[in-house]
Amino acid sequence: MQTEARVGVVNPGHGGGGGNSGVETTSLKFKQQQQELLQAQKTQIGTVSQLLAGGVAGALSKTCTAPLARLTILFQVQGMHSDAATLRKASIWREASRIVGEEGFRAFWKGNLVTIAHRLPYSSLNFYAYEQYKKLLYMLPVVESRDENISADLCIHFVGGGLAGITAASATYPLDLVRTRLAAQTNVTYYRGIWHALQTIFKEEGVLGLYKGLGATLLGVGPSIAISFSVYEGLRSFWQSQRPHDSTVLVSLSCGSLSGIASSTGN
Repeated sequence: MQTEARVGVVNPGHGGGGGNSGVETTSLKFKQQQQELLQAQKTQIGTVSQLLAGGVAGALSKTCTAPLARLTILFQVQGMHSDAATLRKASIWREASRIVGEEGFRAFWKGNLVTIAHRLPYSSLNFYAYEQYKKLLYMLPVVESRDENISADLCIHFVGGGLAGITAASATYPLDLVRTRLAAQTNVTYYRGIWHALQTIFKEEGVLGLYKGLGATLLGVGPSIAISFSVYEGLRSFWQSQRPHDSTVLVSLSCGSLSGIASSTGN
């Protein structure tokens, strides 16, 4: 009896190709996972950068304008502590001279520490919340259906800015209240510092005492920040479309200044 032996020959084009395809698929998945991880890390770094940039910028700007802010607060509460004759003679120069003579030059920055303590989280939350609200608003079906619509972009910047301002102001309002009360002190010292002011208000007025005036503040902050972000984004887009080679710093400073003036005037 003759036995026929058959030897199976592997065709590289079929059996071997399947193995190579599996390796390529695994390699592709690994590369995709690496790209997703890098993208997530970049997003986290971008978020931290936004928070830090917003906080530092807010704290620096408030420190530079602290003397004017102190004078503003003193003029606002002057009627509570002065007689009619003093009020008639009130002026910026007279009040500034009084501060230097009675309290010293450093008194212009009275309450500035709590201003920075308030401004760092406020500005950080403001910028971060604005970016998040903007992303959410762009995901709305009504907005997604409109490509490159200027009015839709303007509306998103306005609504996102308003919501961001309300969110940041609500979260940091107790520090804003303490800042105002510390800055309003003149010769009589009732609050010895940030922590003492928070404790005193909490004991004497309760938790709600830390949020006195929040409603009125939100009515001003919401529209103000909404106008600020809308004007800033609109001006920056227009400027960069007309003069794309101008310095980014120059564009940001100019648009930021004009948006601040617009928000203050509109508010």
